[in-house]
Amino acid sequence: MTYPQAIEFLYGLRLFGMKLGLDNTLHLAAAMGHPQRRLRFIHVAGTNGKGSTCAMLESIYRAAGWRVGLFTSPHLVSFAERIQVNRELISHDDVARLANDIRAAISALGGEWLPTFFEAVTVMALKYFEEQKCDLVVWETGLGGRLDATNIVLPLASLITNVQLDHQQWLGQTLPEIAAEKAGIIKPGIPALTSTDDPGALAVITDAARRQQAPLTVVTELAGSWEIALAGEHQKRNAALALAAARLLQPQISAPESAIREGLKTTHWDGRLQIARQADGRMILLDGAHNPAGAQTLAAALQSCFQGRQPALILGTMADKDYTGICRCLAPAAAKIFLSPISSDRGADPQRLADCCRKANPAAKTFVCRNIAHALAQAAREPFVVVAGSIHFVGEAMEELGLASSDSERGLNDYGPVHRLDADNIISPCGKTA
Repeated sequence: MTYPQAIEFLYGLRLFGMKLGLDNTLHLAAAMGHPQRRLRFIHVAGTNGKGSTCAMLESIYRAAGWRVGLFTSPHLVSFAERIQVNRELISHDDVARLANDIRAAISALGGEWLPTFFEAVTVMALKYFEEQKCDLVVWETGLGGRLDATNIVLPLASLITNVQLDHQQWLGQTLPEIAAEKAGIIKPGIPALTSTDDPGALAVITDAARRQQAPLTVVTELAGSWEIALAGEHQKRNAALALAAARLLQPQISAPESAIREGLKTTHWDGRLQIARQADGRMILLDGAHNPAGAQTLAAALQSCFQGRQPALILGTMADKDYTGICRCLAPAAAKIFLSPISSDRGADPQRLADCCRKANPAAKTFVCRNIAHALAQAAREPFVVVAGSIHFVGEAMEELGLASSDSERGLNDYGPVHRLDADNIISPCGKTA
C-alpha cells in the first residue's frame, strides 16, 4: 500500500461514521498483538485545553530525556500530525505500512468487526508507539472519554482539563452529564487529576474517582510563576495541570524541576493563539476556538494580551457547533468581520454566521466571503487579523498563509453519524462488561 492508497483507505473508513464504544478497538488491538499492554500512558480528556496540556506534558518529558509518543486529534493539515514521537511526525512510509497491517487485520476478522476511522487510527498509533519503543505516550481522547476508542489503555494517570458545553448531541445536555463521560477515563486505583472548576461537573468527577478508589487531585492554582510558551491566561491553568501530573508521577517516570521548567517554556502547539507576523508588519492570530467556551477564552486573551488593538475577524465554524454562541463571544471584539465557509460538509453557512455577528455587533462592518483565500485577501490591509472558529478552518488559513504544506488531508477530520453503543454491550479494557 502506498501513502496515497493508505489515505484513501482511511477515508473509506469514515463511511462507518464514529461509534462510541470500546468493542471494535479492543478486537482490532488484539489482532495487532495488544500493543497497549507494553506502553505507559498519560490519558487526557476535557472539553478544551486537552491538546495544549498534552503538548506541555510531551515537552516536559522530552526535556527530561524520555522518548515520548504524542497522540492527538484533530489535525490541522496533515494526518501525520496525529501520531508523533519526540515531536517528529510519523513518516508516510510508516503510515502506509501500518494502514496495510490494519487492513489485513480487518480482513482476518472476517468482517465481523468493522472499525471506524478513529478506531483504526487509534490502533495504528498504539502499534507505532510500541515499535518506536516509547517510554511514555501522552494520549488524548477523541470524543468524551468513557466510550472513546482511546479508553482501552490503563494509564499511569488520568487527566481531565475542564468540562464545557460541546458535542451535547452525543455527550449530554448538561455539564454533569458531560462530566460523567469525561470521568469514564478514570480507572480503578489509578491517580486522577482535574482542573475542572464547575461545581456540578467537579462533583461528578469526584464521585467517579471515589467509586473507582482512584486518588483525585483537584488543581486550583495557576502556574503563574512559571515561564509558559503558550500564550493566554488559560494556559496557566493547563500548565498547572501538567505540572501537577509530572510531580505526582515522579516515582513512575521522573521529570526533574529543571525539565518541567524547560518543557513549559519551550512547548510548541500550532493553531492556539498562534501569531503569524507578515513581511509588511501585519499580525495574524490563529486560534481554533470551536465552541463558546473556547471563543470566550479567545475573547479574554484579545482583551488582556492585545489591549487597544481591535482586530478584523475572519470566522468559519462547523454547522454542528453552537455558532451563535461563538459569534456572540467574538463579534463584539472586532471592527470588521469576514465570514467564510469551511471546505467541509459540516461547515456552517457563512450567511447565517453573518446574521449572528450583526446581532452581536451591529457596529462592525460584516462581509460574506467565498472561501478563506477570499477572506484573507479582503482583510489584506488590516493591521491585526484574527482567524478562528474551527481547527479545520485554521488549518485552511495556515495553508493559504504558507505556514503549512498544501497537501491537505483535513477531510479526514470529518466524520459521519455517531453511533452510541448500549452500555450493557461495552467491553472494558479489562475484558469485562463495563
